Amino acid sequence: MADNDPILISGATGCIGSTLARSLYADGRALVLFGRDPDRLGKLAAELPDAEVVVGDIGRADTLAGNLELPQRLAGVVHAAGICEGRTLSDSDPAQIREHLEVNLVGPAELTRLALPALRAARGTVVLVNSLVGLYPWPGWIGYAMSKYGLRAFAETLRLEEFETGVRVSSIFASRVATPLQAKVHAQEGKEYVPDTWVQPETMARTIRNVLETPHDAELKDITLMHQQYPRP
Repeated sequence: MADNDPILISGATGCIGSTLARSLYADGRALVLFGRDPDRLGKLAAELPDAEVVVGDIGRADTLAGNLELPQRLAGVVHAAGICEGRTLSDSDPAQIREHLEVNLVGPAELTRLALPALRAARGTVVLVNSLVGLYPWPGWIGYAMSKYGLRAFAETLRLEEFETGVRVSSIFASRVATPLQAKVHAQEGKEYVPDTWVQPETMARTIRNVLETPHDAELKDITLMHQQYPRP
């Protein structure tokens, strides 16, 4: 990454996004913090002076074009925003499925499209925080699984389309990460939540940084990140 090219983090105020932002800032990286809550973004930016704030709702992709001011160059765009609600198809409805698709797939695709000129200018890297559910479907999470499978297809297609421009695309298929969202998921499942059991946000941030910092003679296409106690054969 060129030292003067910023990294845009979508979902910057979430647990993974903010952990990554603090880690990158500690090393002097220029940052663009993207999220929908201006108050939370402002509090994070107060911790990270000189970080740029961009307010936008990833779940309302149609509102992004024309309302965002992005830098002319971006070393990376990291998609860390997302929602996850457990429902079977029989218990679901079109609105619930549509919300997952909008937040987890359509919004990231549109934000990436808007950032493409800046990414091309810097030969930047797109990092998509996916899930093991994007590789292996799991019953009871129909909307989430649909959105994460779609995100996988988006990454594969974008990589092929942008190969000649030098823009790299990486997906991180992560196991459960110890975040407030994971606590909510456990509550939905009626299970005890033990944060130390799962991948830590700092580990996710380090993995994302490894992708961003890979020299341009290589590309980390897909990474599967499992928690240490993941069931083995």
